[in-house]
Amino acid sequence: MKKAILLLMSVQFFVYLGFGIIIPILPEVILQQGFSEIHVGGLLTIYALASFFTAPLWGALSDRTGRKKLILIGLLGFSSSFFLFALFMDNLPMLYASRIVGGFFSGALYTAVTGFVADMTDEENRNTYMGLMGMSIGLGFIFGPAIGGVLGDVSLRLPYISSGILIILLLVYASIILKEPEKRGDATKRAILPRGGSTLWQYRVRYLFLFSFSVTFLLAGIEATFQLFQIDKIQITPLQLGYLFMVSGFVDAAIQGGVVRRVKNGTETKWLIGAQLVTALGLLLLPFTSSLIYAGVALSVFTAGNALARTVLVSLTTKESGGKYGTAAGMTYSMDNMGRIIGPLFFTWVFTKEAGNMYFLSAILAVLSIALIFAFKTSNKSLRHS
Repeated sequence: MKKAILLLMSVQFFVYLGFGIIIPILPEVILQQGFSEIHVGGLLTIYALASFFTAPLWGALSDRTGRKKLILIGLLGFSSSFFLFALFMDNLPMLYASRIVGGFFSGALYTAVTGFVADMTDEENRNTYMGLMGMSIGLGFIFGPAIGGVLGDVSLRLPYISSGILIILLLVYASIILKEPEKRGDATKRAILPRGGSTLWQYRVRYLFLFSFSVTFLLAGIEATFQLFQIDKIQITPLQLGYLFMVSGFVDAAIQGGVVRRVKNGTETKWLIGAQLVTALGLLLLPFTSSLIYAGVALSVFTAGNALARTVLVSLTTKESGGKYGTAAGMTYSMDNMGRIIGPLFFTWVFTKEAGNMYFLSAILAVLSIALIFAFKTSNKSLRHS
């Protein structure tokens, strides 16, 4: 079981590494080819859209055909998206095609992996293993931009070719190690758009779903515009950006590994409010960037707030789900995806109009999102004791 879990964690890590690795390279590709900056947001959004709308179909297919087969298909298709991007970097329609392919097969991997974990665990240890899956996703988001920046300094194509090769190797390893799990009755609850999700929206946990959207929406805005803004301010390179994301990644890890353990039961809402205030501070610092170190400090402050909010939110949502962990997880994932669909395109569009003022708007939105936490606190419609 341990080998299977480690392998599944690797799959999740590489899926989200693939999402993050494009962040420091994409603006350079778009600017070098003379394409409009709005395509930075468009290429990020199309990936999330493809994943969001196809994941439920993959989930139903995995229930019928098996988890292992879908994981292998997903890895093969996902690796092809990297090779497509590397080969057709000067062709805008093909860049969009590669991102659609990537999103399409990432949906297969997410649903198959989550279903696999549900099949091989019970109620007592499922949260622990789902937590490990979440950690792998977080690490992928953290180190994707860092690796993309470092390898992209050598060649803009190198990060994608390297990722494609690594995923092919992972495919070979998975085909040998993974064995189809015995299905459990509630495995299908891990579908990306779970049945019964509408029931949860009748209770105060709905405010946490909306808050999850807000947190991811702001994060997606930073991912889409940070490099474009810093190119204008300090002429940042992909390598420098990689280093900045690496530092912010360690901040993220420190928050998740250290600070979050200090959050006591019943105090989560206070921490979430504090987290959004820290997020807003980081966003307010960004327009005044004057050096690489300053940019790193501002990004790290934002990351600290965002990481704290994301991690505490997962814990509180689980407690508020009334035991419907899979349904709540699927709904949270859906809201996160909506943030990744709308965020890049919206903030890139604002950036082309207002540039630095975009971060003041983002900070205001971060503060306004705190109203959702107050609405949650004042509502008595809780599933926690149902």
